[in-house]
Amino acid sequence: MKIELIPAIDIIDGKCVRLTKGDYDQKTVYGHPLDMAQEFERIGYQRLHVVDLDGAKSKHIVNGSVLSRITEETKLTVDFGGGIKTDEDIEEAFRCGATMVTIGSIAVTEPERFMGWLEKYGPERIILGADVRNGRISINGWKEDSSEDLLPFLKKYIDAGVGKVLCTEISKDGTLAGPAIDLYKKVMETYPELHLIASGGVSSMDDIKALDAAGIPAVVFGKAIYEGKINLQELWDWQNV
Repeated sequence: MKIELIPAIDIIDGKCVRLTKGDYDQKTVYGHPLDMAQEFERIGYQRLHVVDLDGAKSKHIVNGSVLSRITEETKLTVDFGGGIKTDEDIEEAFRCGATMVTIGSIAVTEPERFMGWLEKYGPERIILGADVRNGRISINGWKEDSSEDLLPFLKKYIDAGVGKVLCTEISKDGTLAGPAIDLYKKVMETYPELHLIASGGVSSMDDIKALDAAGIPAVVFGKAIYEGKINLQELWDWQNV
């Protein structure tokens, strides 16, 4: 079984964008999210990672209507993150059609709330977001670094039932500089049962093949698509040989 391919759509002001290293001042706009989602589906992709960057910044969901359009007008399985801070936010995400949600900051700042969501919705619908900078978890749209070290942070929630983790190396994100393979290998060596989703820095099919060879279960990639570094049809054909 080859690595799971998960294209990403990041949203600001209802538009598909990519940031560099999470910097809102380094933003490139690529068009409408629904158009991109429909193109992914046309080729054959079944998963989609959607991030409400306005929501991450505002600390509440902002682009729920965009999520609704994607889930209503495609059959993609969507995981959604960004701005999910309250019970109302997570309910809105599911109401707007998300199959799964990615939760990062709340797992750091309000662990009891996160545990409550994990129990209520089940680990199949909750992805733990682990955004890493200098070995520590970063929160609130990557604006703040916490005191949580990555591996102990993961252990706490894996022991509580988390099975899926989206791990982003912030220094790589949006740079097309190659993924943090050594970091992901270290995580998988420590927690081999984990469904780890690698994110950040993917610049080519070769990067994805390297992650696959390293035994990483899944990968999220975005900028390489929009900058023409990856041919989506070619990548899909490789995965499905």
